[in-house]
Amino acid sequence: MLKTQLHKDFDTGNFKIGASVIKQFLWYFTDIIFFKSRMVPFSSVLVSFLRLFGAKIGKEVRIKPGIHIKYPWKLELGDYSWLADCYIDNLDQVKIGKNCCISQQAILITGNHNYKATSFDLITAPIILEDGVWIGASAKVCPGVILYSHSVLTMGSMATKNLMPYTIYQGNPAVKIKERIIE
Repeated sequence: MLKTQLHKDFDTGNFKIGASVIKQFLWYFTDIIFFKSRMVPFSSVLVSFLRLFGAKIGKEVRIKPGIHIKYPWKLELGDYSWLADCYIDNLDQVKIGKNCCISQQAILITGNHNYKATSFDLITAPIILEDGVWIGASAKVCPGVILYSHSVLTMGSMATKNLMPYTIYQGNPAVKIKERIIE
């Protein structure tokens, strides 16, 4: 029976960071000083830094201090969306539509490892949140998942597959519990 053999230089396939070493270095310190330290409570300042580093951000977006964004140049965020102190590990693209809410301690992860390969190679896939999506506190979204228009992932739940529009999902893995009716 074969066994996993981990190496520092595992196969990353076609993964590319997408920024120069200088840009990565500058983002590392900007992230620590202005985002992780929580010393800058002003959303407009945090949004400006994200745009400076290549994030595509719409109008009147709210970003809370303490947020983690791995690579801002791989983030697209629509108008009027809110991001609390969530964790976005975007080795691949993350596209968040308009009027979305990502609650406290929610996690969006675009990378994983191939558990079938002895070398445990990297696998990445984008995450897409269409307009009006709400990710509850401490919820998790896995690589390659699409949350369609106005779907809800409740607190502490995990989306391992696409969520249908105007539907509320709960659990691990998340399952449909009811329709989302907006009054």
